[in-house]
This record gives sequence, C-alpha cells and structure tokens, in this order.
Amino acid sequence: MAFFDNDLDFNIEKEGRAEALFKVTGRGKYSSEYKTENVTYAVIVGSTVASGKITGIDTADAMLADGVLGILTHTDKPTVPGLASEQKIKESKIGLPVLHTDTIYFKGQPVAVVIAKTLEEAQYAASLVKTSYQQTRANVDFKNTHPSIPLKNEGKERGNTENWNSSPFNVEQEYHIEGEVHHPMEMHATIAIWNGNDKLKLYDKNQGVNGVQNTVGKLFDLQPKNIEVITEFMGGGFGSGLRVWPNTVLAIMAAKKINKPVKLMLTRTQMSCLVGYRPESWQKIKLGADASGKFTGLIHDSKNTTSLYENFLENITRISRLAYGFENLKTQMATVPLNMSTPTWMRGPGECTGAFALESAIDELCFKMNKDPLAIRLQNLSDVKDPETGKDWSTNFVRECMEKGAAKIGWNQRDMKPRQKKEGDWLVGYGMGVGMWTAGGGQASAGLTMDVDGNVTVKTAMTDIGTGTGTSMRNIVHEVTGIPLNKIKIDLGKSTLPQAPSQGGSRGLSSISASSNAIAETLKSNLINYASKTNPEFKNLKSSDITLTDSAVQIKNKSTSVSFQKIFTDNQLTVIEVEETTQPGDLQKKFAFASGAAHFCRVKVHELTGKVKIDRFVSVVDGGKIVSEKPAKNQVIGAVVGGTGMALMEEMTIDKRIGALVADDLAGYHFSVNADVPIIEVDFINKPDFNLNASGAKGLGEVGIIGSAAAIANAIFNATGKRFRNLPITPDKILKG
Repeated sequence: MAFFDNDLDFNIEKEGRAEALFKVTGRGKYSSEYKTENVTYAVIVGSTVASGKITGIDTADAMLADGVLGILTHTDKPTVPGLASEQKIKESKIGLPVLHTDTIYFKGQPVAVVIAKTLEEAQYAASLVKTSYQQTRANVDFKNTHPSIPLKNEGKERGNTENWNSSPFNVEQEYHIEGEVHHPMEMHATIAIWNGNDKLKLYDKNQGVNGVQNTVGKLFDLQPKNIEVITEFMGGGFGSGLRVWPNTVLAIMAAKKINKPVKLMLTRTQMSCLVGYRPESWQKIKLGADASGKFTGLIHDSKNTTSLYENFLENITRISRLAYGFENLKTQMATVPLNMSTPTWMRGPGECTGAFALESAIDELCFKMNKDPLAIRLQNLSDVKDPETGKDWSTNFVRECMEKGAAKIGWNQRDMKPRQKKEGDWLVGYGMGVGMWTAGGGQASAGLTMDVDGNVTVKTAMTDIGTGTGTSMRNIVHEVTGIPLNKIKIDLGKSTLPQAPSQGGSRGLSSISASSNAIAETLKSNLINYASKTNPEFKNLKSSDITLTDSAVQIKNKSTSVSFQKIFTDNQLTVIEVEETTQPGDLQKKFAFASGAAHFCRVKVHELTGKVKIDRFVSVVDGGKIVSEKPAKNQVIGAVVGGTGMALMEEMTIDKRIGALVADDLAGYHFSVNADVPIIEVDFINKPDFNLNASGAKGLGEVGIIGSAAAIANAIFNATGKRFRNLPITPDKILKG
C-alpha cells in the first residue's frame, strides 16, 4: 500500500503528513489489524513467581476447552535452532531463551502459549493452565543491592580526576531515577504465517523490518530473503520496537506447531515486562569549579538495573563526555542484575538519565557560587571541539540554542535566590537544562518509480514510527526535483523494499535523507538522458539545470521542455525505476557530529498541596536542516512530554516481597497527559550540516527529552528552595522537603 492512492486525492501542503489521511480514515493498518485467512489466536501464560524452576505444567483442562488448537510449553514446542545453546542465544541477540528453559528469571516470563480459534477461547483456556514451581528468593531491590562504589565497567578518564575536590567550589551528590515503561498506544503484536518450512511472513510491530528479518533468520535458521516483514504503520515505540521480543518468537513457534497463521498481541500488563523499559538508575556526581566559574573536574559514576540473563548497560555517563569541556574527567558505569526482564533503549537512552544528574549538579554548583546557571554553562560549553575525540564539531549551535531559549522564556526575570516569586499560593521558579546527542547515519537504500503520467512512488524498507519519515522523504524528492507534492506517493515499512536501518537513535532521517536526495538526483539525470534523445538542447546538462513539472522535464529559466508522455514513447518505457544506496563518507571520520537542545521552563509550585504546574516550556533545538517543520516540532513536543513524566510522575512501582510490578497497567502507571503540560514552545536553529549528509538533517528525536527533566527539577528548586535529586518529584516529596 502506498500513501496517497489515486482515490484519496486532496490538496497536499508541504507540512501535511504523508500518512495523515490513511490514519484518520482507518485505512492504515497496524500490525494486528491485517486481514489474514484462517488466522488463529495465541495468548501467553506468564509465570506467577519471579524466581525458581518449573516443576510441572498441567495443560489437560486447557486442551479440553472449546476451540483450543495447541499449547506450547518448554517441554512441548517446535525447537528454535537459535535458542539451542547459550552461544547461539548470544549470537542471535534475543536474550531470553523463551520456552527453551525451565528457569524462571522474572514474574510474567512466558511459560506457555495457548492457541485457539478465537481470542476469547485462547484467553479462557490460558486461565486453565496450571504451573507448579520450585520457588527461590527473588531479588528486585535495586537500592539495597547497590554497592557504594561502582565497578569499573567501561570507565573512561582524562587529566587529574581528583581536581574537583580541591576546587574553591564543589558539589558531591547522589541521584536516583525510578524505572520507566514505554507504554506506546499500540501494544506489541505479531501475525506469523508460514509458507512451507522455509518461508515466513510477519506482520510485526517493530522499528526496523530488516532488523527483524535478520534476527528471525538467525533464530529459525532461515535465509533472510525468505522472511517477509511488514510494518507500515506504528502506534508509538520510543525504543521498545528496536528488538525482537517474545511475542514475535512465540507467534512464529505457534504458527509452526499448528501449521496455521497465528496472531499474538500482548496485553497492557505484559507490555510492562516483555518489551523492555528504561532501567532504574543511581548516579553520583563530583563536580568542581574555580572562582571564575570554569569547571575544574568531574567524576560521574552510574549503575542501572539489568536482568539475570542479559547485561544491559545504558551508557548513562556518556553525556558528561559530550557537552562540556571537562579537562579533568572520570566516568564509570556498572549494572545490577535483578529478577526482572531485560531493560532496553527508551527515548534518549543513557543521555536522558545522565543529563538529569549532570544538569542538576551544575545548577547546584552555580547556586553555591552565586552565579547565573546560563552564564556558567555558556562559559564551559565545548562547542568547537568534541571533548571526547578532539575532533572539530562539524556544526554545533548549542550556544545559539541557549541564548535564543533564554530570550524566549524571559530568563532575565529569574531571581538567583529561591522563593522570591509568588502568585497567590503558588511559588514561581525558572530552570534550564542542556541536551546533546551524537548525530550520525548508516547505510540506507531508497527506490523510486515514475509512470508516464509523472506519478512518483518513493520506496524504502524503513518504518515511519510516527516521526514523519515518509513526509520528509516526500519533501526532499519534491525540493530536489520540483515534482508537485500531490504526484508523490510513499511506500515503506516492508522488507521487500530497498533495505534501510531501524528507525531509532535519531538516525532514521539522517540515514534515509541522503538516499532520498540521491534517488531524486538520479531521476533527474536519467530524464536528461532520455529527453536529449528527443531534444538536443538537453545534452550535457547537469541535474541542477532542470526541474520537473507535473507533466514534463523543463530547462530552468527557459520554456524548453519535453513531456513525460514523449519521453516514455520515444524511449519505449513503461516505468522508470531508480534505486540508490548511501552510506557515511570520509567526512564522518574527520569531524564529530551532534545534535543539541536547550530547555527552559517556568514552574508554579503550590505551597499547600505540593502540586507542580509547568507554566511555560521552551525548547530550542539544533537538529541541522529541518526538512518538515510540523513533524519536527511534534517530535520535540512529544519528547518534552516524556521529560515531564520522568520529572514528575513516571515510576515502575515494584512489590519487593513478590518481585512484581504493582503499576502494570495504565490505571496504576502515571504519565503526562494534556492537562499536565503547557503549550510547549519549540524553535529551531535550522542550519544544515552538509558534512553529515546531502540534506543537512542531523536528527532531533532524542535531544527533545535530554535535559528536560533537569530543567523542571531546577525550576522547582528556584521556586521552593528545595533540591530534589530523586525522580519523580511527586507532591508528597515536595511537602516533606
């Protein structure tokens, strides 16, 4: 299915979403919505204990229930070659040996899968499965498992790392952030269809169809070309779709067992434990400055939760090696294995967590020095060279972000001393935080077809996870060629299309924009060659010498043109096809690349209730060229909303007695809704970085959240005089002080 089918013709603006009409009319299908002949339904039965061994599974009653077609357990299932040994599990990068072990690592771990003719029959039968365990003591207590000194796990240092301690001004503080669950609107789902023993089709919620194709190929010993993966639309991912999770593997196993198509969709509760989460974390910051405000040294230690069966290191301290010019620096990271499932990347992974501690510590140091936090950040910013590699930044406009954001929020109205502004019962304060994220791109392919009427379809396997990738590809082709927007369709999210990397880490557009630019230029070059056979004036022209209209190739600043109809006839064409693959060039070895943002907020804190109201929030972002402004703003707004959740309400509440999440649904897990956030004001520097790619786009999905939680916490301090180093900052904590 290509966006903008002919029967959905309407006026298209550059900032209009390419997929908008498909989504609002319901024609766009999400992974669980595709119609499949003879589809059956699978339901996961989760472990009721958090640690131990399975001693028996009684499926007799469940097998007698109406509609049941089969039940998978660790003793009765199709064998997955990639889970046959520990070495193969590591190679497949699947982590959990789902239904290939009797060991229980966490509560909710799949112990059986019931397959039935209808969803209701599968759900009922699943309730009849009885599992017995040899239970052992589970440990889910991150804080008390935490040693006082982190392990030297991937530690990095430079200069005199103890210099901070002898400085005229210093801070030494610990920070804690509760775990967070992704909870996108669309729950993870898979429809698995086998065609014989060696061909497989998957409708699967993920952020990269080629990644799923390769992982599943290793697991099931299949050639990737024999696996078709489709993810045309995605209802949010935030990083949860960057891996292959149990639902995908179990759906494939179930379809193999009964030799029928199987649909498996996770419940909201299962989303809390089967598709990753942002891990709980602890950090210690030791930061010093001289009398002038120059940073003299930093030590940044961190630990994060991981599972017992897989080590997930979130790289929390990387932000400290990126943003500021610390000549004396030491960073250390480690993990704490617990009876929980494996965490995963969640928007701004590592940097988002690390920035809260770093930006909070800087704010605290500035208060000790009685200096403006904006001025001190500007003084210490490393915006000429990357402090980690020593390479020149290709472009770095974080300074402009900070200056522009400060002017927009009215930073000059901020009092250095806390508790100086009040509106009725509300204390008013201002805060800021800085975010950076390494920019980059990978090898990506895009294709293009053009018909005799000048209709163009742009193609790639990359999935648009809601970031506006399809819209940006359409806009790039339009800008380069001149083809009207309403003549350009988008076809993406299928493994049969030109290969592309997963959409994540703010690298999607940066990667695919280069190949989008390349196919547009190649189309123009091909049309010049075709047109020159009809009109000699087109010979030896460069692609920059022509433009394309809705029906012809035209020389710029001239009336000379050749119609598409004439080109197709004279060259005996039925369709023009173009495909290009681009990859990072030598300039990526010469320069360092990063996106950046400055976040400013004004908060009100109610003295009697402890309620925090974010009154204004301003984010100014350096994301290179902004290809599509509205989708770009949407990305930053959504990221900031995530930052408000981290700061004020999101937490994985765990009952340590039974090793289980308490808030495992949307009633118990609190996150920001419309009433919790103001109109978020977003602005861009909008200066391209052509060293990174031909479009100049750098990526901005991550930097919208990195530093935003710190801005809120710092504003709360400025309003109340109370410093909060543990997130979330809930009203009860504010009242306790």
